[in-house]
Amino acid sequence: MRYRKTLLIALSALAIPFGLGVSHAQSKGPNGYPDKPLRIVVPFAPGGATDIIARVIAQKLTEQIGQQIIVENKAGANGNIASAYVAKAPADGYTLLYNTSSIAMSPALYKSLSYDVLTDLEPVVLTSVVPLVLAINPSMNANNLQEFIALLKANPNKYSYGNAGIGNITHMASYLLLQTQGLSAASIPYKGSGPSAVATVGGEVQFNMEPINANLPFIRTQRLRPIAVTTLDRSPVLKDIPTLSESGMPGFEIGAWQAIMVPAKTAPEVVSFLNREIMKALADPEVKEKLEVQGAQILGSTPEEYGKYLRSELRRWNEVIKSSGVTLD
Repeated sequence: MRYRKTLLIALSALAIPFGLGVSHAQSKGPNGYPDKPLRIVVPFAPGGATDIIARVIAQKLTEQIGQQIIVENKAGANGNIASAYVAKAPADGYTLLYNTSSIAMSPALYKSLSYDVLTDLEPVVLTSVVPLVLAINPSMNANNLQEFIALLKANPNKYSYGNAGIGNITHMASYLLLQTQGLSAASIPYKGSGPSAVATVGGEVQFNMEPINANLPFIRTQRLRPIAVTTLDRSPVLKDIPTLSESGMPGFEIGAWQAIMVPAKTAPEVVSFLNREIMKALADPEVKEKLEVQGAQILGSTPEEYGKYLRSELRRWNEVIKSSGVTLD
């Protein structure tokens, strides 16, 4: 689904109630909500792209609603520590989960979870997606996707790829690319996208599919060669680099998407208020600029649209992960 189009439609609707004349007015929800600080729980350590984007949105929300938004990092277990924490929090609209695409993979990766993403959490909004980029060490003799595929086919199991950890989207995206093309290469997990990118530059591995913000500094200095990005649209920060879809893999689309959820049974009017305010924040030019620096593309959605998308992602990754045999239990 093309959620950027959803955002444009929704933001045009917001233009009237949130014009210049009321740009500094503080928004209030049902029954005076919120009347105390809110928390956004981030499943990863401070300083990464997910944390930075969450903080940008939190800062703008603080300005809009007149209550402080506290960002709380609860890293570990591929995001499951934070997800379980929010799932068990009071359903009062004061504890939010800034989740990522990892939440759609966990049910297939772990045999037992202490929460159910579909029954214990409530979708609020899709916020952004950070495209992955297939990048290679310049020592590889390939300049486009077809040459990359031909090189791997001619040299099965010769090459290896870095990723941000077993079961991470950077691992599963690479696996899916190889699987669909009948290719074989060794997976080498690292403790994050940064180390994976550095390892690719140093030749410990020959390629990776990391988020753009991890590979971009090395692409700009020509220490990594970009082959294709993984979203259906080209990235604004790599305008000259084609997508996998337009490079011979029609419809192939994977992104490190991000979103916000709340505990199940949160009042629908509170969910609607949060959705409206977050959509308003995403429309802010300063927010857009700060997200683009991280290589992120703004999405936006209704709660229902995010729920539908989440269910489709759960189905997709369940099939991919089962076929890979990867498990984290």
